[in-house]
Amino acid sequence: AELAMADLSGLTTLRLGVIEDFDSDVTPRLLSTLAKDLKGCRFLLETGASHRLMDQLEARALDIVIAADTDSAPEDWREVHPILSEPFVAVAPPGRQIEDLPLIQYTARHLMGRQIAAHLARNGLKPAHRFELDSYAAILAMVAGGEGWTILTPLALHQARAFRTQVEVRPLPFPALERTLSLSARAGILHDVPGQITQRLKPLISEVVIAPALAAAPWLAPALRVL
Repeated sequence: AELAMADLSGLTTLRLGVIEDFDSDVTPRLLSTLAKDLKGCRFLLETGASHRLMDQLEARALDIVIAADTDSAPEDWREVHPILSEPFVAVAPPGRQIEDLPLIQYTARHLMGRQIAAHLARNGLKPAHRFELDSYAAILAMVAGGEGWTILTPLALHQARAFRTQVEVRPLPFPALERTLSLSARAGILHDVPGQITQRLKPLISEVVIAPALAAAPWLAPALRVL
């Protein structure tokens, strides 16, 4: 009966999976907004890498997941609501030439790292690298310290923004690469709820992530946008 309800007011428990990129600002504000709509709802939040969250959604351990899209076509068992498109950018120590620096790679154990590695391979690029890390803050700290350059996204830069003034953000020095983030749910189960949560999420992302990023780097438009 609970799952048959067509709007947010009918839910008593919501198991939500969100990538860590939204941890500091977007996720807490989304939960606060949903708590006002769902007075009697209990929220269970899981954060982690996109591929792990999608596995949990498929296994019915989560109801809704907000994560990066894979390159494969959406499966029939889930509905997908696009939220954000963002470009990958080059991040380097101020005034330094990328050609003179090794690449500090985001880990290929995560979807984003595999997307970056695949894009480099497609373009015949094999930049020298010594470090492969899974922490945005650690990567940017090393870039700020002059240890190399990296490839990240505006959302990653926002998450580790303590280092933003210590690094220089530039367009990629080779063909562009973008990724899309979407809200996914098991098809036909929660009726209008996934769409309603998507509509609450988009203004938060526009305010918290996109507006500051475009203010600092207007050239990110129109690649950085809500969908």
